[in-house]
Amino acid sequence: MNLPVAPFISVIIPNHNGEKTIGRCLDAAFASQYSNFEVIVVDDCSTDSSTTVIEKYPCRLIRLSAHGGASKARNTGAQNSTGEVLFFIDNDCLLQSDTITKAACAYQEEGPGFIIGGTYTQLPYDQKFFSIFQSIYIHYSETKNTRNPDYVATHAMLIAKDLFQNSKGFNEQFMPILEDVEFCHRLKKAGAKLRMVPEIQVQHIFNFTLARSMRNGIRKSKYWSIYSIKNRDLLSDSGTASQEFKFNVLSCFMSLLLILAGVLLKNWIFVLPILLLFGCNLFLNRHLVRAFFAVRGPYFAIPAVLYYTLLYPFAVGIGVCSGFFSKYFGLRP
Repeated sequence: MNLPVAPFISVIIPNHNGEKTIGRCLDAAFASQYSNFEVIVVDDCSTDSSTTVIEKYPCRLIRLSAHGGASKARNTGAQNSTGEVLFFIDNDCLLQSDTITKAACAYQEEGPGFIIGGTYTQLPYDQKFFSIFQSIYIHYSETKNTRNPDYVATHAMLIAKDLFQNSKGFNEQFMPILEDVEFCHRLKKAGAKLRMVPEIQVQHIFNFTLARSMRNGIRKSKYWSIYSIKNRDLLSDSGTASQEFKFNVLSCFMSLLLILAGVLLKNWIFVLPILLLFGCNLFLNRHLVRAFFAVRGPYFAIPAVLYYTLLYPFAVGIGVCSGFFSKYFGLRP
């Protein structure tokens, strides 16, 4: 893939206690086919051996003097970058050999007025059931709307340095996650445009067990509900918080209420609307179901669908309730 003028790209990686993944992350970055780039790692006061690992690589290491969070680390990396284009990734994400090349091509095609997003590979680094589930789900959700996505995530975000600087960067006083959503919403209101390029991919290291997958669902839905209430877009179709996913959660809890009603009233007529809800849910989520089947076949897809429809919604429900209490009763999020 030949570029007329290859832009100089600054790959910026925030790190906090990432000793288990940062080495693989940097190995992948420096295995890139693209040559006109630099790597800046901003260590956010790690207490593990992260910096010892990072120092082995030909990257620029910046150490924060006080723990400031991912937004502070990314902003610091941008301030100390020399590239005309910034490429944000996470310390548990692995660039593919052609990722930066494809990102540079997308930047030249779309222009500096766009924030360009990439996504996860469908299969993660660790081939565990819950990790594969998460990677397929996020890949599918983030690539549904490529021309005008609601946001692009910082696990693969490309933006002109001038545009980033003019925007004042990520909000360092924001919540500990979803800073990329707030950033994109703010810039869209200011006239910037978003583009999702599915070919720009990074491979995520999840290492998810059932417990970690459920905790992740609780945490993300908690902060998402807090932000969505404030932003007044709780029902909007937004990436992983898609309308079909929200119907999936609603369907699960409505089915639970119908089961309780049937038990209390000793009338199994309530089974019929449950079957109807389940059928509607599968229809609305048919493209995700198809993705599960296409990537790993029926032996993976069937338990993945059951987890998505019957168990994962409880993690989301707990998170949403926690977010509501935090928002309306003054509890710390």
